[in-house]
Amino acid sequence: MSTITQNSVPAPTTRRPVRDEMIAFALMTVVLAIVPFTGVYPFFVMQGLCFALLACAFNLLIGYGGLLSFGHAMFLGTAGYVTAHALKVWELPPELGIVVGTAAAFGLSVITGLIAIRRQGIYFAMITLALSQLLYFIYLQAPFTHGEDGIQGIPQGKMFGFIDLQNSTTLYFVVLVGFLLGFLIIYRAINSPFGEVLKAIRENEPRAISLGYKTDHYKLLAFILSGTLAGFAGALKVFVAQNASLTDVHWSMSGEIVLMTLVGGLGTVFGPVVGAFVIIAMQQYLAGFGQWVTVIQGVIFVACVLTFRRGIVGEIGHYFKRSL
Repeated sequence: MSTITQNSVPAPTTRRPVRDEMIAFALMTVVLAIVPFTGVYPFFVMQGLCFALLACAFNLLIGYGGLLSFGHAMFLGTAGYVTAHALKVWELPPELGIVVGTAAAFGLSVITGLIAIRRQGIYFAMITLALSQLLYFIYLQAPFTHGEDGIQGIPQGKMFGFIDLQNSTTLYFVVLVGFLLGFLIIYRAINSPFGEVLKAIRENEPRAISLGYKTDHYKLLAFILSGTLAGFAGALKVFVAQNASLTDVHWSMSGEIVLMTLVGGLGTVFGPVVGAFVIIAMQQYLAGFGQWVTVIQGVIFVACVLTFRRGIVGEIGHYFKRSL
């Protein structure tokens, strides 16, 4: 009987996706680690890493939980404002500034999650959009955000008293470590029993309920984890841009997050990373076209939807039959 049980376990099919993903992660880490020594503009890559982590956090919610949020910018912006205020006004060290900003995103995700998670489908998306816009107008009027001017000239300081963030190379590796940490947390979550339940809820929630799972609890936990990591990305972004503005809270930012995830590959591990760098690169190198950048992005998005229905990474993984 034990022989039958052992032979019935499809070990190669369970190990192969993990092996493929680990190889891809190692290659991604090596490529990102050597970027400062290639002459590539470091600000562009650091900005891409922040948005890549943000897109990965969003992908955890929609790609594995099936919950479409149109308000993820509120976590990015809230953490950014709180971190910037803590660094400039409270004069906290960088590490505590990141902790405070991420904690603010965590608290916001708990409150908004308890409100939004009671609805499904388009109603969930509209509630998250409404909450995000509510916070946008609050931050527009709040004294500590300085309205449309935002918080400028944020000091980068020294992390743990000896890591000088004013050095662009040092700052790059701090952001890279933060991105990899957040990425691994997401990867561990989706490859755990918690992640399997999320996938079951996405595929057939009534069946998951019939099996005894409290689906609302799992969706709330996914929402909180996603919002907290999005806030962590916002806290890191403050050190890169050295400002916190209303742009990070606006509804258009939430739209860009959706765009990054869909272009890269919804429900894939590395798709949001690729999608984030594609969108940031377009904004960087097409800036000369002014307002036409949005139109060009729209055309590219339509082309991707028509030709790459699984996203860039999704199509590559499907073609080579690899888990990415």
